[in-house]
Amino acid sequence: MNTIHKIIGTWALPLLVVSGVLLAGCQNGQQIGSSDDAASKVYVAPGEHDEFYGFFSGGYNGQLGIYGLPSGRHLFTVPVFSQAPVNGYGYSEETKAMLNTSHGFVPWGDAHHPELSQTNGETDGRWIFINENNTPRVARIGLDDFKTQEIIEIPNSAGNHASPFVTPNTEYISAATRFSIPMDDKDMQNMDVPIDSYKENFRGTLSFIKVSDKGKMNIDFQILMPGFDYDLSHAGKGPSDGWSFFTSYNSEEANTLLEINASKNDKDFIAAVNWKKAAEYVKQGKGTMMPGEHVRNYIDHEEGGIAKSETIEEVRVLDPRKLDGLVYFLPTPKSPHGVDVDPSGKYIVAGGKLSTVIPVHSFAKMKKAIENEEFEGEVMGVPVLNYDSILYGEVENPGLGPLHTEFDGKGNAYTTAFISSEIVKWDIEKTEVVDRINTYYSPGHLMIPGGDSQKPDGKYLVALNKITKDRYLPTGPEMFHSAQLIDISGEKMKLLLDFPTEGEPHYAQGIAAEKVIENQKRFYKLEDNGHPDAITSEKQARVERDGNEVHIYMTAIRSHFTPDNIEGVKVGDEVYFHITNLEQDWDVPHGFAIKGANNAELLIMPGETLSFKWEPQKEGVFPFYCTDFCSALHQEMQGYVRVSPKGSDVEIAYGTGQ
Repeated sequence: MNTIHKIIGTWALPLLVVSGVLLAGCQNGQQIGSSDDAASKVYVAPGEHDEFYGFFSGGYNGQLGIYGLPSGRHLFTVPVFSQAPVNGYGYSEETKAMLNTSHGFVPWGDAHHPELSQTNGETDGRWIFINENNTPRVARIGLDDFKTQEIIEIPNSAGNHASPFVTPNTEYISAATRFSIPMDDKDMQNMDVPIDSYKENFRGTLSFIKVSDKGKMNIDFQILMPGFDYDLSHAGKGPSDGWSFFTSYNSEEANTLLEINASKNDKDFIAAVNWKKAAEYVKQGKGTMMPGEHVRNYIDHEEGGIAKSETIEEVRVLDPRKLDGLVYFLPTPKSPHGVDVDPSGKYIVAGGKLSTVIPVHSFAKMKKAIENEEFEGEVMGVPVLNYDSILYGEVENPGLGPLHTEFDGKGNAYTTAFISSEIVKWDIEKTEVVDRINTYYSPGHLMIPGGDSQKPDGKYLVALNKITKDRYLPTGPEMFHSAQLIDISGEKMKLLLDFPTEGEPHYAQGIAAEKVIENQKRFYKLEDNGHPDAITSEKQARVERDGNEVHIYMTAIRSHFTPDNIEGVKVGDEVYFHITNLEQDWDVPHGFAIKGANNAELLIMPGETLSFKWEPQKEGVFPFYCTDFCSALHQEMQGYVRVSPKGSDVEIAYGTGQ
């Protein structure tokens, strides 16, 4: 019997059983796994705050969702890689540049993995990073104002999936290509070659992005890799600090029908990268500067929060065939997805999608195997270590389809089993399963607040489930995905809560609220507003014509705009509303919308200036109004723009009727 027949034989019955469970649903067991006091454990009384922030990737909505834990309440959505009509992100003149790439303006992204910044191996509440899979990018979001502050594109990459995982002091965030592409050794360009030349021409890259103390990101180096598919990553800690670990699959280097052709080998690899050695090579000027056009977008706070773009033409590439000690391959069964390093930094845990065990590698054994050159061979200059030499142990009976693991800081690991729809708890030192709990259904990732750091908070676990059938009121064929909150504070896991999540969360991060709250912005000080089109009083409000451009410098305050009557605009003009919210009180935004605008509204925070472009297509009188209910006289917060025919002699006039 060949390998693929063995796979089908092994998995056919479990798959049929699980499929039956999913089709049948949970008709008589909606509360299976729940504790009697679950409601009291997740109840957050009116006026009280949740204990944790939960940051959930939005998947194909391209955004970052913020949830309170344990309540499961959706608190906020941060626009990142996709335009957001709710507040004008990606539409306003200040934010459009955030979505620039080397491919042009890209208004959508596929956001997968949020990752909190760390100091000394612990989450610190400064920033959260998130990747974009489709058009490879990484974003940095400030946790002082919950806004996207910077986005950097990843060149020489396709499918930026294993990203953006941080080192223990946020020296670097890493990004690996999911899809290898044809790149030559001369200029790293995506070549026009036959797809079936995959094994000869296709390569992958691992990128390391340096993060400054103020958060600025730049690609310090890329490592050229064999043409595998690179999946998830985590950095070492403690004794393994200085290393990062990336899973890879498709060691067969197949290019078609990967569900068959990339599932033949008994083992694929974890790539162990010595990033400290790589950084030393870079300081020595080693490696080669190669073409690598990419765009960096950032908010220029010195110019009032306007997004700027810069294009960078090249990147330093390190080749493991020329530089020793950069990367080693750890053989790992089978088609591994997640790789996770326990809080002690001693153990490297892999989740093989098609493996019947969870392999646990020993970092100490890995180092010894490297020193003793216990190699099974090499792939493109990367030594392959002996499996038995690096293995600490294998967790048996881990559920079907183990994917992702996190830790509670009390000696236990928790792994999702996608196919058998469960979370499995196991003892790290003993490599033995000690508990398991059903999920509903098909969990991909899971999250424990701080669960991938050196100091997890072992109180709650969130399972991120892909299927929601029979959990909520039906909404047609399309339903939100589901998260389930599980109590892990005791010996046995207890299901506490289901809550729906926006988009398709792939991963999440959690942090104690107290680490974030103390740094929150509540409003922007008018005296610090450096926007070139800001005005700080109604006396400065005005309308100016420059050729066919009309610039309206407007203020908003409860409950009127100044000016609120504007004439002299003509068909074909480009009209820019520059609106400053004069409020200096927390949570008093003002909205702005005008009839016929074909982009979005604005939502302007207290003390902020945002700009809105409108191109009237016909004459008439067009109302504008505040879209955010701001006071008892919110309905009265409106105005009019008169649009006259092109070429007419109507002069600019404006005011408030006073």
